[in-house]
Amino acid sequence: MDILDRILLEVQKPARYAGGEWNAVCKDWDGVKVRIAFAFPDVYEVGMSHLGLQILYGLVNSRPDSLMERVFAPWPDMEEKMRENKIPLFTLESRRLVRDFDLVAFTLQYEMTFSNVLNMLDLAGIPLRAGQRAGNYPLVIAGGPCAFNPEPLADFFDLFVIGEGEEVIGELLDAYQAGHRRGLAREELLLALARVPGIYVPSFYRVDYNEDGTIREVAPVRQEVPERVVKRVVRDFDRAFFPVRPVVPSMGVVHDRIMLEVLRGCTRGCRFCQAGTIYRPVREKKTETLLKQAAGLVGHTGYGEISLTSLSTGDYSRICPLVTELLGQHGRRGVNISLPSLRVDSFSVKLAEEVQKVRRSGLTFAPEAGTQRLRDIINKGITEEDLMEAVTAAFLAGWPAVKLYFMIGLPGETMEDLDGIIRLARETLARGRSAGVPPGRLRATVSASSFVPKAHTAFQWEPQSTLTELKEKQAYLAGRLRGRGLVFNWHDVAASFLEAVFARGDRRLGSALEYAFRLGCRFDGWTEFFSFERWLEAFRRAGLDPSWYAYRRYECDDVFPWDHIDTGVSKQFLALEHKRAMKGGTTADCRLGACMGCGLCPGLAVEPEFAGGNGNAIV
Repeated sequence: MDILDRILLEVQKPARYAGGEWNAVCKDWDGVKVRIAFAFPDVYEVGMSHLGLQILYGLVNSRPDSLMERVFAPWPDMEEKMRENKIPLFTLESRRLVRDFDLVAFTLQYEMTFSNVLNMLDLAGIPLRAGQRAGNYPLVIAGGPCAFNPEPLADFFDLFVIGEGEEVIGELLDAYQAGHRRGLAREELLLALARVPGIYVPSFYRVDYNEDGTIREVAPVRQEVPERVVKRVVRDFDRAFFPVRPVVPSMGVVHDRIMLEVLRGCTRGCRFCQAGTIYRPVREKKTETLLKQAAGLVGHTGYGEISLTSLSTGDYSRICPLVTELLGQHGRRGVNISLPSLRVDSFSVKLAEEVQKVRRSGLTFAPEAGTQRLRDIINKGITEEDLMEAVTAAFLAGWPAVKLYFMIGLPGETMEDLDGIIRLARETLARGRSAGVPPGRLRATVSASSFVPKAHTAFQWEPQSTLTELKEKQAYLAGRLRGRGLVFNWHDVAASFLEAVFARGDRRLGSALEYAFRLGCRFDGWTEFFSFERWLEAFRRAGLDPSWYAYRRYECDDVFPWDHIDTGVSKQFLALEHKRAMKGGTTADCRLGACMGCGLCPGLAVEPEFAGGNGNAIV
């Protein structure tokens, strides 16, 4: 027994590090030209629930010239054993050292995993800062939603992929191989990669600051790289690669089921939602494509549930025929269909009732705000009547419990909006009682997260509410959301504060992040490991005030740290959406009416009337 096998007997959940799962791919190391370690900066159970990992893993391994293996953030007990026994970070498939790969590719799903990124690099024996990597160290790259503001991590990554990975990964690998054949040095290789559309190499850009600390300009230092890096988009969703032989985890994970992506993108236009911007435009798969993929997934995994995934699955235009066909083909085998994202309407409940005839799971609705005034400000597009019809339909259909998701600290929020949350929760219980739900089973769970201003949204100009304000609002709700059948959950406001700092941050935050890692910050998204005091000490050592990032209100013409990253949705459109929000106006879903001129559709620009003139623009 080698030392690693011995260690696995001494840690919690050794299956996190063992590999050997069903459908895992082990390729000949010497038989390929490019070797990639896909690094997920969180624990195995979270990473193996990520569909993007499965897509890129299958796509790269389908190429005869490349291989991809997986590595996840080791849990603290495993990290302790690894450091004690001087075992560097290794991949699951071959147990090869991460530093021996050509590329180490991180996915950045959540700002609170940033300290894990640095910890994984350190465990791998790779210098933290890109400028310190010479010789044969791998290129450290990243993609994912947090790459749309890459600046807080700019010092640590050689390059970022902006946009959808399956669209650009082939070109990146081809350019990498071509550069190696030419014998390019590291900087010239990065320059060649920077010519691939959607690739951002931060070392080729200069950041200039004003005297007050704001950004004057982010500009290229090499003429060969673009001033703005435009995101990559999969145009033909039916022909895009989708894995029908995903790796099946060898232990329970967060989403332990088939994930069948039915559409990508959302045009509902919630003004706080970054995903609604960065994943535009909306692209649907044909029903026949989905049926074929579902059959392959059921046959190659053994799962008993198909989850129809997207930002808003109920918006899939052929959802009813799809569900009918899937149930007809797989329901008799005990395969359940689930919808993780539901609209707040009674149609969604009827649909959920139909798809969950095999096994019934919970229902979650997201009104987001407690009053219609605030729902109009955030452009949620639902009414109280919609919500009450939905929860009533759920109770009548046999669900004894529902969950309601809200945000607090939204721009324009007042105490009346908090009272609205309380009233909606109590009215939900009243609807349950009227529907005949037994008192002992009736439950309404209210979850309240704190608003975090995100890059590339209409609310990117807005500050976050202060820690004191958010705590007071949580206490106000907690004191009133009591009684039989009521449950209130909330998020740690300190973690939300740090999320806002890094979501709106610039390159100067890199030093604070490194200090935080040196002070022992790990798994900051996990309550049991998060230490706000360590983070405050890290900012103190870096000479930075984190509240300047979270609480600052941007002016309309200010330069954002992320302005050189182009999502395709114009800053002008977002500014007009911000202006409309402050006036309480709403914007229609462009899939249901006229184009609103966000900038994604070629040849269409924002019309002057869009600022609030005609009846078609503001509804």
